[in-house]
Formats: sequence, structure tokens, C-alpha cells
Amino acid sequence: MSAAIRDVELLAIGAGPANLALAVAVDELAPDDLAENSLVIEQADTVSWQRGMLLPGAQSQVSFLKDLVTLRDPRSRFSFVNYLHSVGRLSEFINMSSFWPYRAEISDYFQWAADSLEKVRLEYGRRCVGVEPCRDAGGTVTGWLTRLADGSAIRSRYLVVGAGRDPYVPAEFVTLPGSRVIHSTDYLPRIGGLDKEARYRVAVVGGAQSAAEMFDAVQGDLPGCKPTLLMRSIGLKTYENSKFTNEWYYPSAVDDFFTAQSDARAQILREMHITNYSGLAPELLDKVYRSLYLDRLSGEGRLRVRTMTEVTAAFEEDDEVVLELTDRRTGAVEEFRCDLVLLGTGFVRQTPALVRGLANSLGLGRTEVTRNYRLRTGPAIGACYLQGVNEATHGISDSLLSVLAVRAADITADILAHRAAPAPEPASRKAPVPAS
Repeated sequence: MSAAIRDVELLAIGAGPANLALAVAVDELAPDDLAENSLVIEQADTVSWQRGMLLPGAQSQVSFLKDLVTLRDPRSRFSFVNYLHSVGRLSEFINMSSFWPYRAEISDYFQWAADSLEKVRLEYGRRCVGVEPCRDAGGTVTGWLTRLADGSAIRSRYLVVGAGRDPYVPAEFVTLPGSRVIHSTDYLPRIGGLDKEARYRVAVVGGAQSAAEMFDAVQGDLPGCKPTLLMRSIGLKTYENSKFTNEWYYPSAVDDFFTAQSDARAQILREMHITNYSGLAPELLDKVYRSLYLDRLSGEGRLRVRTMTEVTAAFEEDDEVVLELTDRRTGAVEEFRCDLVLLGTGFVRQTPALVRGLANSLGLGRTEVTRNYRLRTGPAIGACYLQGVNEATHGISDSLLSVLAVRAADITADILAHRAAPAPEPASRKAPVPAS
């Protein structure tokens, strides 16, 4: 195991959309001495968006104009339109008359953008296992030490964490063998390794987009399976997507949300919940309903949907998975036996474990960021920024593609301002605080 430590000025953890947008902004906006000393690390071998759910024909629910750069600079060479032009597909995309690209081509666009960086470097196969602050003799935070799985480490003055949220696995399923449970983030690679001829009894847990997508996809991926969709809600429903509520996804809405009172923020998030969570795209909902109708028409009885049903326990018995199902209407409890569980349960709402660990090492009681996404640590020579985990302070768009370009510009500008500001006076030289 190597114990080498190398230095960069700016390190970004994770090559997802958030940090790709930042890398592009730094590449275009920052002076060369910063851009050329900036590094993005990614644990996988490629850039991929929603790697586990790159299902054939799946479309994004976000306009192609909300790419890595357009809302910041429509003339940038990193735009989705320029990507289409570069790969020779612009005319065909225009002819489709759609604002919503396929998920696979957005993923390909992100890889194209990563490959097109001129100054900022991107390294693959670099898995972060922990981050800790670096301090001077007076205790001032001077930067960050990021430890990697291979035993090496990277020291940086600026750190940007954009590794995404942790997958949510409800406690009922934690004790099941890993071979029995597949979270949506691992769907494609895991399902591809299963026996296509086996007649699996599959339980799909969840009532939103990812669960419905897996319920639909597994019918073809495991042709002999019998899938049952289990959900707590009264039924599948579409996203609420009026043009008025969609204005809360404007980058300009971040200021309105950030400056709002706490009860107003809570109201906005509550009313906006159905615009992004607990819903389906209308086309998918229609497809699922039609597949259920045709299954009934054929008399095959292969597909089932059980609403107002909660999984209250899960265990393995006699080479089967046993789910304890509680009917939320009557309270009745029954056992449901299956071979495989697919979890469309989304992501942990709290701050990711990596960030919580960093906050603990800083002695922070809670994780807070400024309007420009900088972690509040007090006066420091080094600065840390958090992307995609600030919904409570920056609004519902924070974990989505909608604000990527403008947020990247905000963080880049804040880094440049922080870099140009005088360094905080060492604690040992500060004048004593007079007693009151």
C-alpha cells in the first residue's frame, strides 16, 4: 500500500454532473494556475449518469438546455447542443421535437464533456475513503487531506464534495443476504448477472419512478419472472409539473428559497415534493397500466400491484425471502414469499456519511453551508464546498440537473474570491479578547 501524498489546489470528489459542471466552469473561468492545479477523482472507470438505471428508452425529465453550461453561458463549447453536433446527431435530435433527451445520451454527453476538458484533470479508479482537515500550529484549517482506497492521499486547499447521496436501504432489508436484494442504483449490472431462464418471484418495493421503471424492465430482463409491485401509497401517480411550480427549479429561485423563513421553506418543500418525488413520468405510468391490463386480458396473472402495503419485516427461510406485509387499511399481516427484492427506495435524506465524517472531524455540531455552498467552518485558509445535498437551504432543485451550470459558477466565483482575500490571522497572533 502506497503512503504517498500529493498536492493540488482544488480537489473535487466524484465525477457526477455536479462536479463535471464545476470542472467545466473552472476550465473556462478560472486562471490557469488554478485550473491546471485542479483535479476531479472518480471511483468508477468511466463517467456515467445513473449508471444502474441506464435502461433502454428511458428519458430524462429535464430539458436538454439544463446541461452543464447553457444557463451560465449559452455560447460555451461544452453545451449539449455542441455535443450533438460533435457526434453528428444534431439534425436527428431536432427532428425528434423533444426537450427531453434519452438518459443514455445524457450519460454519453457527460463523458464527452469530461474528455473535452483542457486544463482540469480527471482521474478514474480513485475511491475516496475519508477526508480530514489539515491545520496549522494555531489550529486554523489550511486545507484537506483526502484518503484513497489504495492507501495514497491527496492534499488540497479547496475541496468540493459532489459524490451524491447514499442509497437508502430500509432497515427491514438490511439483514437479507446481498444476493437477494438489488437497489435501483445497482439494477443493470446486478440483473445482468442473473439466470435469464429462472422463474424468479420478484418483489419490487416503492411507489415512484425508479420502482416503476424496475417493475417494467424486469419483465423483459427476466422473462420468466413474476413481479409484484409493493407500495405504501394508494396508487401510482404522475409528477405534478405545472409551469408555475416549475419556476421553483429556476436557478434564480435559489435566492428566494435561501432567504425565506424556515416555515416558508418547509411549505415550499412540502408542496414541491410531488414535482420530483413519489411520482412517475406520465408515459411510464401509462405503460405500466397498459402492461397490467394486457396481463389481465391474457389471463396470465404474471403481474401484480399491491397498494397501501408496508413491508414490516424481511428474512430468509428455506432458500426463500419471506416478507411480512402489513395492510395499511386493515392492519392485517401476511407473509409473502419471493426470490428477489428490488428496492426503488431512493436515497438517504440526511447528509452523506463522507460529509458527516468530515463535519465530526471539524467539531461541527451540524453541517451548514453559505449561499455559495461553502461549508461553514469559521475563518480558514482552506474551504470546502458541498454539492447536491443542500435541499433544506437551497431548495428542491439542489440535487437535480436544473441548477448545475449556475451553481458551478457560484462556487467557482467564491473560490476565486476566497483565494484573493487576505489569509486569516493565525490564532496565536490574534489580539486577546477583552473580558466583559
